[in-house]
Amino acid sequence: MNFPKDFIWGTATSAYQIEGAYNRDGKGVSIWDTFCHTPGKINDNETGDIACDHYDKYEDDIKLMTELGISAYRFSISWTRIFPEGDDEIPNANGLQFYDNLVNCCLKNGITPHITLFHWDLPQTLEDDGGWLSERTINAFVKYAELICKHFSDRVEYFSTINEPQIITRMGYSTGQHAPGLTLPDDTVLEILHSLAKAHAAAVRAMRKCAKRKIKIGFSSTGNLCYPSTGSKEDIEMAKKLTFSTNKEDFLFCHQIFCDAVILGKTCEYNRSWDDVETLNPPLDFLGLNIYNGHEVSSDGIVKHGIGFARTALKWPVTPEVLCWGPVFMYERYKLPIIITENGFSCNDHIFLDGKVHDADRIDYLTRYINELSKAIDAGTDVIGYFHWSFTDNFEWHSGYNERFGLVYIDYATGRRIPKDSFRWYSQLIRR
Repeated sequence: MNFPKDFIWGTATSAYQIEGAYNRDGKGVSIWDTFCHTPGKINDNETGDIACDHYDKYEDDIKLMTELGISAYRFSISWTRIFPEGDDEIPNANGLQFYDNLVNCCLKNGITPHITLFHWDLPQTLEDDGGWLSERTINAFVKYAELICKHFSDRVEYFSTINEPQIITRMGYSTGQHAPGLTLPDDTVLEILHSLAKAHAAAVRAMRKCAKRKIKIGFSSTGNLCYPSTGSKEDIEMAKKLTFSTNKEDFLFCHQIFCDAVILGKTCEYNRSWDDVETLNPPLDFLGLNIYNGHEVSSDGIVKHGIGFARTALKWPVTPEVLCWGPVFMYERYKLPIIITENGFSCNDHIFLDGKVHDADRIDYLTRYINELSKAIDAGTDVIGYFHWSFTDNFEWHSGYNERFGLVYIDYATGRRIPKDSFRWYSQLIRR
């Protein structure tokens, strides 16, 4: 493996998935609070009410991060901890204090904080008033982004506006598997995606104006990615073509439906009605990519996985080559420095008789994927960082606590943290 000396090695989390303290210290209700308290929506009717109790245990967690040796921690801020109703006149001081404590603790321990503004937990009050179809929500997001930037930009350099707009719209408003659990017509879902793009663009402009120093702004995208079966020109060209094409049945799960608009100022096949697209692309400093798997492609098209193909506990296919070719294709198209903001492995982890958590499958997965990422850098792709998803096991959305992605095992009955074998492996990788 070959990585630059200044490469960013980190781990990632999101507020609802780890913090808990869902109704403490003035926090308002988010759509995920509501969704999880609706019977039948989440595996075993589990909630993020306590989650990993990061709200109370953040100092212990950051101490573990220091032992891990990461240089950066990507986390999201809970919008309703700052503005309980979404757009209150005065921010919640307790919420700001928590994130002040978290940021300061990171810096004290030599860890660079990377803030994500919106990782899906929309204030319920805004959803009740039209959600992302309402100008109120767009304006509220800009107000929230501006406040966070003003408050933290003296200490924080990296900000992401939105995490996975494709999943927000696809699973929250089309299939209904995620909060707020709606199944709306395609045209309406596209309006919501359009609103997310407008909110992102307006927030970027507002943050540039109010920042206390030069900051770096981006967002995290996800979607279909392909990789070639061989190094032949024909296979590579077909893989690139199919990466940036989609079908009507799954048109929301593609990078270009959002990235073309907010980076290139262009529409694609499915959002040509966005007549303001040239106003949606203020300059960005990086593009975050959340990559877990992809499709193998030959010159004849997608290659079907064979019987017994390697899969994760979530039954996602294991396709390491996508962490090479995905960044290569995305960098060629968008010309922005790339940060892998999520990549990881859901494993059936458990505590062994020796009291430890041995996750050889995760180590094998990470070795294969990170080796492929090194190849992308060798090929000239400007990849500047990698964030493992996730730091600890956590609340995995509609799957509840059924899936474990962490480098640190959480015993949910006691809250005890147990670093897994992969924790030590990743630590050695970073130091090496």
